[in-house]
Amino acid sequence: MKRTIAIVAGGDTSEYEVSLRSAQGIYSFLDKDKYNPYIVVLHGTDWHVQLPDGTTAPIDRNDFSFAVNGRKTAFDYAYIIIHGTPGEDGRLQGYFDMLHLPYSGCGVLASSMTYDKFVCNQYLKGFGVRIAESLLLRRGQSISDEDVIQKIGLPCFVKPNLGGSSFGVTKVKTPEQIQPAIAKAFEEASEVMVEAFMDGTEITCGCYKSRKNSMVFPITEVVSHHEYFDYDAKYKGDSDEITPARIPDELRDRVQQLTSAIYDILGARGIIRVDYIITEGTKINLLEVNTTPGMTATSFIPQQVRAAGLDIQDVMTDIIEDSF
Repeated sequence: MKRTIAIVAGGDTSEYEVSLRSAQGIYSFLDKDKYNPYIVVLHGTDWHVQLPDGTTAPIDRNDFSFAVNGRKTAFDYAYIIIHGTPGEDGRLQGYFDMLHLPYSGCGVLASSMTYDKFVCNQYLKGFGVRIAESLLLRRGQSISDEDVIQKIGLPCFVKPNLGGSSFGVTKVKTPEQIQPAIAKAFEEASEVMVEAFMDGTEITCGCYKSRKNSMVFPITEVVSHHEYFDYDAKYKGDSDEITPARIPDELRDRVQQLTSAIYDILGARGIIRVDYIITEGTKINLLEVNTTPGMTATSFIPQQVRAAGLDIQDVMTDIIEDSF
């Protein structure tokens, strides 16, 4: 008996379109001999399922089911691929927990914590993880240019504390750029993070664990053609993504060990991706933890799965079946 899988995409942030592309990736990766997948799109209160004939049907939020011509279909599992709220911040996880519907990825606590970049980094700092100096502004709070320069220094990054895909991010080089950058970040989120610039090699490392497997993937080195790894670098090919990364074996091993440790500290589930920057040749600095990494064919995780000599279809099956 095939399991009916909801690939849950969309969401309520600027990453809506990115999420839809990831959903198509997941759909293509799933084993159709084992699963009947449907893409379910959430946007505000509009929840609908895409049907094979190109039409849609509304989702009944009482039990996350849908009906066509009076015949009800219930899902056995939800693969959450919403980047941003409500799929990456714990809200949807809590909803599925209450419905007792198994789902991919981290639970409520790990999802909500990692979605808040400042909280996650400060939490992991308590376990000895190196992070950049940073400060947090909530809507209604302000900071002078002088305080930013004194506490963080220039250049620095001003970014939404909640969100991803580099929406609302500015690399600030001069005092005149500070306040416009903060205003731009507040357009994306209610909290803004001001973070010290670190000069080094940017890398990212994926990891997943199940009852059968514990896998830390090969590391990808990210060489942006821009000043930093912005939206165009991520999604329009304006970067070189080198897997495996061109780093010494000893450093590679330490990064993979740290990634596995972060997975366990957070109590993660499913696939996560941890982004770092290597400074002074050997110092590993955490940038952020991503519990809903992109899953298009060219995203980091599928690249790393291929580099590990694994089949992405087998990885997807392992993650889904681990819930049963």
